[in-house]
Amino acid sequence: MVAGEGRDLIPVLASHPRRRDVTGCLVELNARNAATARRAAADAGLDAIDIIEGDAAELDVYARYAPADLLLMCGLFGNVPEPDIQRSIDYSIPLTKNGGTVIWTRGRHGKDRMPTISRWFRDAGYDEVYVSDPTYGFGVGVHRSTVDPPPMPRGVHAFTFVGH
Repeated sequence: MVAGEGRDLIPVLASHPRRRDVTGCLVELNARNAATARRAAADAGLDAIDIIEGDAAELDVYARYAPADLLLMCGLFGNVPEPDIQRSIDYSIPLTKNGGTVIWTRGRHGKDRMPTISRWFRDAGYDEVYVSDPTYGFGVGVHRSTVDPPPMPRGVHAFTFVGH
């Protein structure tokens, strides 16, 4: 979701020994960022990674790939209104396989929302695997789904990206 230039995934996947076994998509609305991600994926030989130029808030863009083993929600939670964070977490359930992992990030500037966001993941049906130490200036969370995903809802707009 909101993949930008794909820097959260493409470099790591490019050097992984099982990179050819991975299929998936990166969704990015900005045409320039999507083009950069597309070039990076091609240069890394990641032919099964689809770069979708589209609105990551529209769940329909994930239909072909859901439920997934891994869902990245990086750079999202600091750029949407707080009610949209919780709604996005709830909508992550049909996007993630039972046993699948969500990796998410959130800045720790101002009021630290990491504990609340982590609780929302637990309430939605995820086990907490890792949440970064509060002394860091940024937050990373990892949660694993413990529920069978329901059918993916169609026509859903999960969040409004407003930026900082």
